[in-house]
Amino acid sequence: MNNQLSPELYRVIDANLNRLKEGIRVVEDIVRYKDNNKELSYKLKQLRHKAKIKDILELLKERDSVNDVLRTSIKSELNRSDISAIILANFKRAQESARVLEELYKLHSVEYSENFKYIRYELYALEKEVLL
Repeated sequence: MNNQLSPELYRVIDANLNRLKEGIRVVEDIVRYKDNNKELSYKLKQLRHKAKIKDILELLKERDSVNDVLRTSIKSELNRSDISAIILANFKRAQESARVLEELYKLHSVEYSENFKYIRYELYALEKEVLL
């Protein structure tokens, strides 16, 4: 197993780690403040805190959000019909990011890869619990 990730892969990891945590946070805050659901918001908070790695400085070094080629939002990202659509979009965003992190860390750390797989499956369960 290769122990070093390229700068470009650190950039991919940085974007997806941020996206994962941001997606969870949006749902967490809606469940917490709108629904006053202590149990679900706590589960989401715990999951968000599991989404971490040790190489944060490496990620920051490679971050280039100013020059991101898809920084501008597309039309579908700007339209949400209701609060459920916001929750669904953010669960999907977080799940997709967890999958990217799970796959990339197969090159570097089985432990991290398994952690992001765990997070992804927990998100699938929480999505059903929150939306149904």
